[in-house]
Amino acid sequence: MPSKEKFLFFHAIRPGTASPGNAEGTNRVIAISVADYFDMDAVIRILRAHGFLIDPDETGFEPDQVIHTRGVNNGDIFVFPSGSLVAWSLPEDVVRDLATKTLLPAAVDPHVGAVELEDLECEEDPSRDSSSLKGDIIVLGMKDSHGNSDTKSSRVDTTLAKIAFSSGLARSTKLAVLETMLSKYFESTKAIPTLLSRGSRLPFNRQFMLQKTGELLDLRARLNHYSELTDSLPDLFWDSRHELGLEAYYDQVGRALDVGVRIKTLNQKMDYAQEIATILRETMSEKHSIHLEWIIIVLIAVEVGFELRREWKERKERLERKEI
Repeated sequence: MPSKEKFLFFHAIRPGTASPGNAEGTNRVIAISVADYFDMDAVIRILRAHGFLIDPDETGFEPDQVIHTRGVNNGDIFVFPSGSLVAWSLPEDVVRDLATKTLLPAAVDPHVGAVELEDLECEEDPSRDSSSLKGDIIVLGMKDSHGNSDTKSSRVDTTLAKIAFSSGLARSTKLAVLETMLSKYFESTKAIPTLLSRGSRLPFNRQFMLQKTGELLDLRARLNHYSELTDSLPDLFWDSRHELGLEAYYDQVGRALDVGVRIKTLNQKMDYAQEIATILRETMSEKHSIHLEWIIIVLIAVEVGFELRREWKERKERLERKEI
């Protein structure tokens, strides 16, 4: 007998079926980040085991770019390698369960206890052949370029638009993870500037300094080197048709959620954190140097002591020989 969770997701993929509480997910686009990245082959195996159809609109994207499936009331689900999932018109509790429970075995370095979630509203406009983001509302154009609707080409174009918007929203959610991590980093080092301003001694050891330096380097690498956060356009859109305007959709989400400004601010905060780490490292080096200097002084003092003792003994022996 299938488990309750498995039954939920088998039920979820039936076209036109509703789910209790689905009203709260209607017209919402929810992005959630739960891990450093997903093992996409494992994601496919898990989704298929729960009865999900992979790439129902035959968009042709590779699994290592994005995985598309559908859930409650044909709500689209997009899973990205970055450890993020974006769902359209699905209840938040279903999205959370899917991301933090069902797909958890496919998550690499998960952070389920500190997930980041963002959402936008969405509307469908059957009279438009293009989509846009107005404020925090995504308006999806449902008409194809030939003036028809409900054709396979129009469905594919709409799905591609959703992928572009979803990619931008997933990017923002992933950035929020780094913002939270940096906030925790500052929380762990906030005493350093205060102690320095008071002229107090820093009660930290070399291990603490190395740990904080490593954490900061890892954060900076995640932002600028190991992800597509700073890329103007993800690789999956390079081969898309220009007339679809996917790059524009992706950029609209970035501008609406201030992604560029947030990346710049995050780098500036990391520069400040680097200054603190540098001061901490210099202080540790100075303490180490002073420690070495004292060791040298003690060794010299011991050497002088031995030399004085030797001189005293030789002098004493000479005096004794003269007396004899």
